[in-house]
Amino acid sequence: MAARPLHGGHPFPGKAMMTSVQNRVPKTRVKSWRTRMREPAAGLLFVLPMLVLFVIFRYVPTLGAAGMSFTDYRLNGDFSFVGAENYQRLVQDPIFISSLGTTLLYAVIYVPLVFVIAMATAILLHNVVWAKGFFRGALFLPYVTSFVLAGIIWIWVYASDGFVNGILSQIDWAPIPFLTGDQFVILGSLSVVSAWRGFGYSMLILLAGLKNVPEELTEAAMLDGASPVQRFFRITFPLLRPVVFFVMVIETIAAFQVFDVIYVMTGGGPARASYSLVYLLYEQGFKFFDFGYAATIGIALFLIVLVISIIQRRFLDREIT
Repeated sequence: MAARPLHGGHPFPGKAMMTSVQNRVPKTRVKSWRTRMREPAAGLLFVLPMLVLFVIFRYVPTLGAAGMSFTDYRLNGDFSFVGAENYQRLVQDPIFISSLGTTLLYAVIYVPLVFVIAMATAILLHNVVWAKGFFRGALFLPYVTSFVLAGIIWIWVYASDGFVNGILSQIDWAPIPFLTGDQFVILGSLSVVSAWRGFGYSMLILLAGLKNVPEELTEAAMLDGASPVQRFFRITFPLLRPVVFFVMVIETIAAFQVFDVIYVMTGGGPARASYSLVYLLYEQGFKFFDFGYAATIGIALFLIVLVISIIQRRFLDREIT
């Protein structure tokens, strides 16, 4: 016996309803590859001018320096291929070894110093409840100051009869030879100048990272009785790990590229106590016009920074996939 329709409808209303819905749903058309590539192509078209400039002024000079490091390049544009002779000279050059040690010592002093200052000021700005824009601009102001101007001002601050030693003389303290004494004192003094001038950029990055830390986690830890120090090291700092990694990398690169403050304040002296790798590169290229050897120093500097960045990623960025 055939099933009777319910209320005059289809004997299987569920099937009829499904068929009706399927008939009403429009069939999606598969987009062609030209349609799918339209938006990416439009985006690429907008960034193409900057991409071309980036390639011309970044990658082409880098490749040119790599090729120049295998030549004896002269000021008039003539060159001769010398193979790995410049690299052999590099590893046997005592001045290069000494300047590498000086740059490493400067980085060891500068990077932790600027990170601590940037982190402290970022935390203070994060907790400020009024006039945030004013304090942010005031703390960021040294970053937009010319390094030459900052160096000249700090030469007066560090002078034997300058601001700091003038204060020390009031308490019968012997003047400190900030720029003429021991190498550690000289590099520490230069690091203070560089940190004062450059902490603003890292401060803003860390401040942005602090704003992305969920307040629910810190509030829960506060209710559990965690102290501010415990909340920072157990909650805030682990969540800031990607930001910390980025800040440490850019500040390490800045430390290995230090030149302006040395050129203005010490000129690499005294007795090459502040003679950095970039200062060595500058003298070889623009004082002795040994462009091939200067390019070799630049490639060595690039490789050193690359290795240090990989090591930093391994220790500071382990939780990022």
